[in-house]
Amino acid sequence: MATTLNTDHTGNHPPGAEKMYHESPDTSNTGANGNMGRQMTHEEHQTAVAASKFGYGPLAHVNTANSGRLPAFGGEFQPGLYKGVKDRKFANPAPLGLSAFALTTFVLSLINMRTRTVAEPNLVVGLAFGYGGLVQLLAGMWEMAVGNTFGATALSSYGGFWLSFAIILTPGGFNIEEAYVDGQSIQAFYDAFGFFLMGWFIFTTILLIATLRSTVAFFLLFFTLDLAFLFLGVGYLQRDSTNHPNPPLIKTGGFFGLLAAFLAWYNALAGIADDSNSFFIIPVAHFPWSVKGQEMRKEKNERARV
Repeated sequence: MATTLNTDHTGNHPPGAEKMYHESPDTSNTGANGNMGRQMTHEEHQTAVAASKFGYGPLAHVNTANSGRLPAFGGEFQPGLYKGVKDRKFANPAPLGLSAFALTTFVLSLINMRTRTVAEPNLVVGLAFGYGGLVQLLAGMWEMAVGNTFGATALSSYGGFWLSFAIILTPGGFNIEEAYVDGQSIQAFYDAFGFFLMGWFIFTTILLIATLRSTVAFFLLFFTLDLAFLFLGVGYLQRDSTNHPNPPLIKTGGFFGLLAAFLAWYNALAGIADDSNSFFIIPVAHFPWSVKGQEMRKEKNERARV
């Protein structure tokens, strides 16, 4: 009689799943409904083994009949346990939003670091309006559709950040900087822009707290972004001897922004890669105190006692 494999809340097969599969080749008996018992195909078996081995990644996120809540996963932009969307008819919007954020942050951070002596951020205005702003905002709206409060809040907010950033820096458009210069001084604009950046530092700190029980990759994304906002904000508020934004602080903020961009791309790849397009699953490293980390440690201890 064929053995039916149970799955845990991550969609993974329990330890020994491979052995159970190989030891139950008999499919001659029929169930109560008269249908012949069905063995897993080779592809299904390989998928089950991979999910059981790694315990993370898109392959592990299968909402089975027994599943209640899925573990934290950066590719889904989820920092904690969450319920999967049953019979989802549309794609995961998180990689799109993460990619939009990553590319715009990447370009601006290189400019903040004065790479190849480029210092003016005018080029970022186009990216901030089109990709980092509009596309990321749309991804945040779709996160609402899949019931992801964290993803909707983060992606929509950072989409709004890029739109507002573009509005502030649009040359000859909204005349925000010119209004400060004409009414007060350029130093007043620097102070106001520093307030703007420090506000985003506070908001990112709030999101960072929500990632403390998630994965290392997810946490590091918000940690580096938080430091980027902090150094950039302080750089505009604590200016140099010429009363201009502090170059070392601005460059440091650009460095951490560059790290945040690559980490955003990494989490996006974790949400895109699966067995249909990738030869490997992207590791995201669950924290040992997270729910998934505790389960993995418990399974490891149980195997050690056997």
